[in-house]
Amino acid sequence: MDKISHLPEALLLQILSLLPTKDVVATSVLAKRWKHIWKMVPKLNFDYHLNQSQHETFSENVCRLLLSHKSSVLESLSLRFILDSCDGMDIGMWIGIAYARHVRELILDVETETRYSNFKFPKCFYNCQTLETLIIKTWILIDIPSSQVCLKSLKKLHLCYVDYKDDESVVNLLSGCPNLQELVIHRNLQVVRVFTIAVPSLQRLEIYDWSYGHKMVGSYVVNTPSLKYLKIKGFPRLRFSMVEITPELVEANVIDLSEVIDKKLMQSLASVKRLSLSLSPSEIITFPNTDLYLSPSELITFPSTGTIFHQLVHLELSTDKADWWNLLTRMINTSPRLQVLKLIGEWYYGKVGVSCKEWNQPKNVPECLETFVWNTYKEQQEEEKEVAKYILRNANRLKKASISIKGFNSDERLQLLKELENVVKASNSPCELLMC
Repeated sequence: MDKISHLPEALLLQILSLLPTKDVVATSVLAKRWKHIWKMVPKLNFDYHLNQSQHETFSENVCRLLLSHKSSVLESLSLRFILDSCDGMDIGMWIGIAYARHVRELILDVETETRYSNFKFPKCFYNCQTLETLIIKTWILIDIPSSQVCLKSLKKLHLCYVDYKDDESVVNLLSGCPNLQELVIHRNLQVVRVFTIAVPSLQRLEIYDWSYGHKMVGSYVVNTPSLKYLKIKGFPRLRFSMVEITPELVEANVIDLSEVIDKKLMQSLASVKRLSLSLSPSEIITFPNTDLYLSPSELITFPSTGTIFHQLVHLELSTDKADWWNLLTRMINTSPRLQVLKLIGEWYYGKVGVSCKEWNQPKNVPECLETFVWNTYKEQQEEEKEVAKYILRNANRLKKASISIKGFNSDERLQLLKELENVVKASNSPCELLMC
């Protein structure tokens, strides 16, 4: 302990910032130097489950320690608490103290006894000049009248299973964040019909929607011209549309999205350099028990006719979806500059991604293709072996091919290795074949 006590104060504060606040405060009894050093720690982390005390409630403990905190800038405040054990005044006081300490990061992980809560954040919650990161993990209701949000410094916003009163609350929240760069959204069974994301400064967008089995069909409308990274996952019964094309989009991940895909989304994806897909081109989306009507012109397959991925150099494709090999054909035919191709699968017992459709071979393999990786090759159908052989045979500039095989005994592995090695030799490419 003596050695630690002689460390520079800046280093001690950095070490203490990694601990729960309960443990940080406990260091005050170690020695005279430690008595007040915890008050200068720039990061505070309160967890209801770790702060049980017979002498004071969780709310009293948080208020006391926040008021004792002396650092001029509070870099981060993390609060995990049960809503039913706190009242609105307590939460408002915590937020007020944090804002007075010029907090830069605020993490609220709120537990509730019921799925729906009538609790609303106080008005002061939406007005802070220093807050740069806001993460809310809660079922708390977001009810925001217009012109009430002023979070000018906010760059990162994560909304995990937040309830919104209506469509306008979403618009009002995001319109008050003029410098937002990262937005992450998790949703499930909520009342918002049209989730509008209109943020000109936004560079990174991730949306996870798990509205499976829900009767109401909604949509996302996105206007983010500066977007560089996009990830969308879920959307079993939701539409995703882009208001403006995003020419700066560099990387995109599209997972389990229905085939109801907006044309401008397709045009935006056409500019990406790295693309990851987990889709089945044979799936047909229907909307039973809803009043949603989609005209034939709105039903777009992936990729749509005429789409060319001129800048795509890195493609990852899931092999766990039915008919995935024909999606691969479409992508190869439309990606003339592709350099890296990765086929990614999960190991399951039984057959996954099985289709009765035959494989339609691509017209050719992109001349630039240098790396081919197949993670979890299962050979559940003959088409899978055809895909592997076709790539190895026709990628004339291929430098490296790595295939991870599962479910094969030693004799089967050896036979497959010989088959693929013969294909590589016949292709006259400088390819190094690795199997594991």
